[in-house]
Amino acid sequence: MKLYTIMHGFKGRSFITMKSYKELSHDELLELQGALNKEYADAKSKGLSLNMARGKPSPEQLGFSMGIMDALNSSSELVSEDGTDCRNYGVLDGIPEAKRLMAGMVDTKSENMIVCGNASLPIMYDTVARSYAFGVCGGKPWCKQEHVKFLCPVPGYDRHFAITEQFGIEMINIPMHEDGPDMDLVEKYVESDSSVKGIWCVPKYSNPEGVCYSDEVVRRFAALKPAAEDFRIYWDNAYAMHHLYPDQPVEILDIIEECEKAGHPDMVFEFCSTSKVTFSGSGVAAVATSEKNREWFKKTMTIQTIGYDKINQLRHVKYFGDIEGMKAHMVKMADSLRPKFEAVHEVLEAELGGLEIGKWTDPKGGYFISFYTLPGCAKKVAAMCKDAGVTLTGAGATYPYKKDPEDSNIRIAPSFPTVDEMKLASKLFALCVKLVSVEKLLEEK
Repeated sequence: MKLYTIMHGFKGRSFITMKSYKELSHDELLELQGALNKEYADAKSKGLSLNMARGKPSPEQLGFSMGIMDALNSSSELVSEDGTDCRNYGVLDGIPEAKRLMAGMVDTKSENMIVCGNASLPIMYDTVARSYAFGVCGGKPWCKQEHVKFLCPVPGYDRHFAITEQFGIEMINIPMHEDGPDMDLVEKYVESDSSVKGIWCVPKYSNPEGVCYSDEVVRRFAALKPAAEDFRIYWDNAYAMHHLYPDQPVEILDIIEECEKAGHPDMVFEFCSTSKVTFSGSGVAAVATSEKNREWFKKTMTIQTIGYDKINQLRHVKYFGDIEGMKAHMVKMADSLRPKFEAVHEVLEAELGGLEIGKWTDPKGGYFISFYTLPGCAKKVAAMCKDAGVTLTGAGATYPYKKDPEDSNIRIAPSFPTVDEMKLASKLFALCVKLVSVEKLLEEK
């Protein structure tokens, strides 16, 4: 991950070209503010309606998977390789060929897999819920424990935080570094506080930073010695195959294998899905974990369901064939996404390079760019963008309780708009950053 420092002058005002905004006098800032306000008024008059809020696949991306609708039909033999009639009840943990396919996504063994429904978020929710109501692997239910805490690397995925917040679980911010969470802090909390029951992790092309966990970080996770027997790592490997540059893929260690090596085989739940590979809401999701944990999962799953959608599992297997087929498919996804990410960076560099009013990430995969304004400016930037027709993820959403202590982080999602729309949206975003930053600096002068 690379962070760019924003340092470029206001276009059309040669007297401040290449000067940091922080170097400008009060009068220069006032003049700049007037010009930027006129530019913003003009932008508002254009009636834009663009959305960079959520990481939704574009229509083009969804179109790449249309062939999956033809993978099965009424003449197909809807039988798995072990003879299971996929039209009927049964097979709680997924058909074997689907286990192999999903295991290939996250580079683990197929015997570690439980294949579930259409998305990984419900699996994560259910895992927290069954821990809360029934306890982890026969342990004391969280609802009967005085304190339950989760560690939350920040900025992070808002829906992770929403799950733990709903169950009244206390969330603790853990700063994110270029190679993963601050492991000194993680070790301190996990190994000294028995009320710490879990940590949310997006280990590859993280949401929203694009961080990929280093080998050292993965091994330190595997070597944790939790004070709580029911502590688990929630390893949400959502972007395992979402490289922007498939010829330069980032690979991370298999956390399950590393936990086994370290003598802690039960410490991790790894989640994955095809939600952004085929169709959102109609994909296949899975969890990989130890035998002990799998048996615990299945004990409650057998009450919850008699079996997930095996026809959809079979459909995905027939369409891709194997993991190599999925990798070839993801090259098309990368070719669609990459120009949009590059467009954002080009605009930000051109419009904001040299101003010292923020920074942004340069991810090599995933679905997001993380932008940092001057402290205290993110909410105002997001509001101004919305007023002018560009919707962003709500400022603060990437932190527990939606409280960014610096009011600085904004998540940009380039996936859904077209390249031209991304350029327009990014220019407006940059304009709002400039305007809010000038206002901030004027207040301080």
